[in-house]
Amino acid sequence: MRTHQHSVRQHILATGQEIITGKGFSAVGLNEILAAAGVPKGSFYHYFKSKEQFGEALLENYVGDYLAELDALLAPDGSPAAARLMRYWDSWLILSDAGCAGSRCLVVKLSGEVADMSDAMRAVLLRGTNDIVQRLAACIEEGFADGSIAAGPQPQQCALALYEMWLGAALLTKLRRDPSALDGAMHATRALLHLPGTFPA
Repeated sequence: MRTHQHSVRQHILATGQEIITGKGFSAVGLNEILAAAGVPKGSFYHYFKSKEQFGEALLENYVGDYLAELDALLAPDGSPAAARLMRYWDSWLILSDAGCAGSRCLVVKLSGEVADMSDAMRAVLLRGTNDIVQRLAACIEEGFADGSIAAGPQPQQCALALYEMWLGAALLTKLRRDPSALDGAMHATRALLHLPGTFPA
């Protein structure tokens, strides 16, 4: 029974995330999500007390998945820390080539929208971005230690500056509908970290 309930809850969240990623949070009503998920409204309120609580759970789910993907990209695998760090930024460019760099990232999509709407949802996004920066800082510190990144700013400051730059570039990518801002972020990242153009596979 618990497995079924978890499955239904996850199905509602996954359906909602797909729709909200494209349209935003405010523009999507519960009826649209429930119709797409094939779930009655009574079932929705069994799992979520309100649309805001649903949004909070959706973002927690998204952040958890995002951090798991980031951990996999940055995990030690015998390659220099700098190479692992650049895989993360490369993934932004790959998504841009697929036409979904800005739309895929709910941090970019929803931060401005929910910051003034819901303290609970804002807090989830803030914790998530802080966790991302912490992981990037740890990888940069590993790069200092293994010599693949030249010693420079404090890892935390460097990671925060890079993440803020890439978030801004992703937003500009949405506005311009071209990847030039992300390309610029990549060049700036390599310059800041004093990295070569490519790393061995």
